[in-house]
Amino acid sequence: MIDIWKEIVVESAGWYIAWGGLLIGIVFGYIVYKTNFCAMGSISDIVTFGDYRRFRSWMLAAAVAMIGVAVISRLQVADMSQAMYLSPNITWGANIVGGLMFGFGMVFSGGCVSRNLVRAGGGDLRSVVVLIIIGIFAYITIGGMLGPVRLFLFTPLTLGLGDYGLETQSVGAILSGLTGISGAMAGTIALVVLAGGLLIYTLKDKGFRSSVPHMAAGIGIGLTVVAGWFLTGLAFDDFADVPVQLISLSFVRPAGDTLEYAMRYTALGAPGFGVVTTVGALLGGFIGAFTSGKLHLTTFADKTDSLRNMVGAMLMGVGGVLALGCTVGQGLTGISTLAVGSFIALISIIAGGIVGMKTIEALA
Repeated sequence: MIDIWKEIVVESAGWYIAWGGLLIGIVFGYIVYKTNFCAMGSISDIVTFGDYRRFRSWMLAAAVAMIGVAVISRLQVADMSQAMYLSPNITWGANIVGGLMFGFGMVFSGGCVSRNLVRAGGGDLRSVVVLIIIGIFAYITIGGMLGPVRLFLFTPLTLGLGDYGLETQSVGAILSGLTGISGAMAGTIALVVLAGGLLIYTLKDKGFRSSVPHMAAGIGIGLTVVAGWFLTGLAFDDFADVPVQLISLSFVRPAGDTLEYAMRYTALGAPGFGVVTTVGALLGGFIGAFTSGKLHLTTFADKTDSLRNMVGAMLMGVGGVLALGCTVGQGLTGISTLAVGSFIALISIIAGGIVGMKTIEALA
């Protein structure tokens, strides 16, 4: 059955990526809007109120994504070793610095990239400005003026696991290399410990279990990440002239890709997965706001508000590229592959968010 599906999707990969990715993005954006799912907000809830429910929702989404990716791998929908997160080179320095920058920046901009996409769909003009700045600074960091600086500073801060005979940086592969047990068994142990641990952590709390929006957000967002891997896994073809990248939801570089596509679409052909899911998340936010009767235009409160949001956007654009993703790109999509670098980036994003919260409080 999987082989038949794959043959059908590969035959018209551009069409399926465009419309399938758009639908995944819309569902993601709608869920985020309706449930108030927000990584930055979850950190704020903890620091300010001691409320862990939104954080548990985020971790539940990560557990669901991990399990989903394991199923996809078992069904041979995709060879997850092809995912960029599982490169044998752990860019730990960039993961740490980028994660701290991104976490700090998202506090100053009132939310991460996905949250700003959804707010922009609901008419928040501040988020529109934030997204444009994120996209511009992401491109500046990838191949613009900051590109050489990025390579100079962080290439030395890289651990090459290939030197130790490892092909990927997954927790399972490293466990296998350290203990000598089979890769399959090590992968299963890693999944059970990590995904199982997150499930126990999230579901042991009665307040979280009884909160339908938080539970729905965790499960729903996790499944959209799985859907992204499933779709691009079916469309991936080594023999294609331009193979579809094996990827799922991420929004930092795609913010820049979307700006480029809007300006140069006649030269770029069919939009990639990142572009259509970014547009989809924007539309999902619009649909959520419209159906809730909350669609209205808002803008910056004053010059201080403008400056704070813009600085936060710049930090997210640069930090998201360094960390190889955002709260979704690394915090869910990367984590779902059990990549060590993704765990480093996630911890750094959370730490940066906490520092950002304390800074905002000090400046108030």
